[in-house]
Amino acid sequence: MIFKCKNCGGNVVYDPSRGKMYCPHCESEDSQDAVSGGSLTQCVNCGAPIEVQEYTSACRCEHCGSYIVFDERVEGVYEPRMMLPFRIGREQAVAILDKEFGRRTFAPSDFMSTKSLEKMTGVYVPFWLYDYKGCYDFVGEGTTVRSWRSGNTEYIETSYYEVVRKMDVNFDKVPVDASYAMEDRVMDLMEPYDYAALQDFDPKYMSGFSGEIYNQEAPELEDRAKAKARSASEEMMRSSCIQYSSMKVLRSDLDLQQSGVNYALMPVWEYLYRYRDKTYRFHVNGQTGKTIGATPVSKAKVLTYGASVFALVTAACYLAIRFLEIL
Repeated sequence: MIFKCKNCGGNVVYDPSRGKMYCPHCESEDSQDAVSGGSLTQCVNCGAPIEVQEYTSACRCEHCGSYIVFDERVEGVYEPRMMLPFRIGREQAVAILDKEFGRRTFAPSDFMSTKSLEKMTGVYVPFWLYDYKGCYDFVGEGTTVRSWRSGNTEYIETSYYEVVRKMDVNFDKVPVDASYAMEDRVMDLMEPYDYAALQDFDPKYMSGFSGEIYNQEAPELEDRAKAKARSASEEMMRSSCIQYSSMKVLRSDLDLQQSGVNYALMPVWEYLYRYRDKTYRFHVNGQTGKTIGATPVSKAKVLTYGASVFALVTAACYLAIRFLEIL
């Protein structure tokens, strides 16, 4: 499937800054016609051979530059129930990274070079969203400590309490990524997303970006969702016990019953940077702009910074000595 412009025949893509489909050739908006056909081995636009990875659902043809959405990977069992369209475009993502890296004193000066930016890609990452109804049963021993002084004697009183909590807990859309290519820890750090902006799936939003189908079925990943639900339940419990100085857990049982699960696509900008034979990955949440990634360190900047600090310290010591001599 490719989206062609009714006016000029060019490839129409989704523009996050406009919130609309846009033809970069004639600059018209919402002028697209969906043209289905092609295969996983041939571009539907120019007919050139293309190499598609096992889980690819959308990509860019290296020959004609058109963005292709593969029909058979967005239909049937692979059709997402919902998606979050990109809200942050490429230029805005670049600006976010530039600002972020500018804060990092020892990052290489050429970190955001034009050449390296060629490896910046917008990707729709597959997620499973789990819904749960549950009950959290907690029993603990809490303590409070009171101290006071009478004359020269200090008294400390420790009181012990049985703490019982039984909470009904409901969770909507607990997210777990279903992509082998995306590191689970990184995808967890990309949260939270604003699920109020979720929309019914429409393949037009994928035009202009890469995409994947889910790499793992929902039952395979449910343990991760349950772990998140447990962590959130424990946090709610702790917030209800802030009046205690300490808390000893005696029983902590969470009974979760899945009430639904949906397949969804989430927007992520991925930036790959090669520095001294090592690849660094950075990710920008395509909806909120949250950035995850560690920069390489420029030895030259470290040495320059160290020399500057040494010079300042030497100057400060010299002035202090001179001041003492005057006294």
